[in-house]
Amino acid sequence: MVARLVIAAPSSGSGKTTVATGLMAALAATGLTVSPHKVGPDYIDPGYHALATGRPGRNLDAYLCGAELIAPLFAHGARGCDIAVVEGVMGLYDGAAGVGELASTAQVAKLLRAPVVLVVDASSQSRSVAALVHGFASWDPGVRIGGVILNKVASERHEVLLREALDESGVPVLGALRRAAPVSTPSRHLGLVPVAERRTDAVAAVAAMAEQVRQGCDLAALVALARSAPTLGGEPWDPAGMFPHPAPSLNPPGAGGGEGGLPGAAPPDPERGLRPLHPAHGGSAPGAPASGLRPGPRSSNAGGADFGPPGLYGPASVVGSRSAGAERMGTTDHRAADAQGPVPAKPVVAIAGGPAFTFSYAEHAELLAAAGADVVVFDPLRDERLPDGTAGLVIGGGFPEVYAAELSANEPLRKAVGELALGGAPVAAECAGLLYLARSLDGQPMCGVLDADARMSERLTLGYREAVAVGDSCLAPAGTRLRGHEFHRTVLDPGAGPAPAWGLVHPERRAEGFVQQGVHASYLHTHWAARPAIARRFVERCTP
Repeated sequence: MVARLVIAAPSSGSGKTTVATGLMAALAATGLTVSPHKVGPDYIDPGYHALATGRPGRNLDAYLCGAELIAPLFAHGARGCDIAVVEGVMGLYDGAAGVGELASTAQVAKLLRAPVVLVVDASSQSRSVAALVHGFASWDPGVRIGGVILNKVASERHEVLLREALDESGVPVLGALRRAAPVSTPSRHLGLVPVAERRTDAVAAVAAMAEQVRQGCDLAALVALARSAPTLGGEPWDPAGMFPHPAPSLNPPGAGGGEGGLPGAAPPDPERGLRPLHPAHGGSAPGAPASGLRPGPRSSNAGGADFGPPGLYGPASVVGSRSAGAERMGTTDHRAADAQGPVPAKPVVAIAGGPAFTFSYAEHAELLAAAGADVVVFDPLRDERLPDGTAGLVIGGGFPEVYAAELSANEPLRKAVGELALGGAPVAAECAGLLYLARSLDGQPMCGVLDADARMSERLTLGYREAVAVGDSCLAPAGTRLRGHEFHRTVLDPGAGPAPAWGLVHPERRAEGFVQQGVHASYLHTHWAARPAIARRFVERCTP
């Protein structure tokens, strides 16, 4: 089993992303094949992880997918790797509100049987650091704190005081990073600016993180700790194994209408190895898309496709894993698709990518490919038409509000999207995709598929949601229950159509999104690994 460790912290803002991303890149620079993972639903950090390692950044979210899928999804992503680094979310023990440890870094660490490295912001303390670390190490006996990395250390004297204090705690210090000018990772209204929008600047930032970690941390000790993780049982998740036999629908008996049918409602209690972009490898973004996917058309005046390492430019870089030798994962009934095998023909499913649409889970494209689709990526900022033969369209999340003028200016593509949707083709749109299908965004004309207008807002909408499909759609039959995540600073007026996409049932009850003809558009981000039949149903709707 792959060596592994979890990078956690007492709270947000302690330096997890700097340490985790820098460690990934530093280890990759030594020649190790590194598998990057992120706890929680965040899309942005995995982009930096992908840049550091040359592999898709993958999420591990027990709320969205269920605790029972964490280890299989991890094993799927880490297949063939030497070591895996998992970046935590918020503080070590923070998770979904009101349900104990669910979706916390601590829960994921226990499910992976992985040692935890605690990143501590030591900027305003000395001996007290030992009490802090002792508290985190003793809070849950099932969590193994294998070491500490001290961040924002002021001086050699400060480091000596911190190390002396921690000698008494029994938790080894595996690194000390000096207080310095922060690595250039600019933020805006939803967090860090995604890698796809920074490109060369992001490469430099990741290289700087790697150098900080290389100079300040004991890489050999960190690798040894990762290798101390015990064997992780079970089979890897396999998208190709989701569709070979007839299986129950999305909601088999007992799976719908109650808590037991929600992914993650367990007690609250292959890809190719691209070389990393770290300068030590002399690498740069490869000029071809990942295996199993192909780029869509470019406009007549556009340059070559900007496909970088997996995850770098959004869905364009996820990898389809359909190898004949892949092991099948044993699944519970509700996680297998209601299918007799892949769809016979290969309908073209176009996925929006590029800087405006960077939010996508790698498993979505993998499931679509496994269900029989020819998955093609296009960039709504640059491509003036949809890929040839497009029979279905997936538009994920991202930052269309930042590129509203450019998206609006691409009138030929907006017209093509509108015609596809009005013709009844299946269209799945999440958050940014919802805005793109609207009549307008901040006054700029969009595709006009939905009779709604979107605008930026001062209010951040953020959190996990429980939802039920109000009616049949290209994604799910009426009554399907699942969990999702909202993350936006925009408002849509109206927020739901005559046929809503979802009825949110927790933490608040309201109608949300739009279903009309073949379109399913919503603010809700979902993870299809929790319900693979979503991909099968979508691909089936693409066939004539």
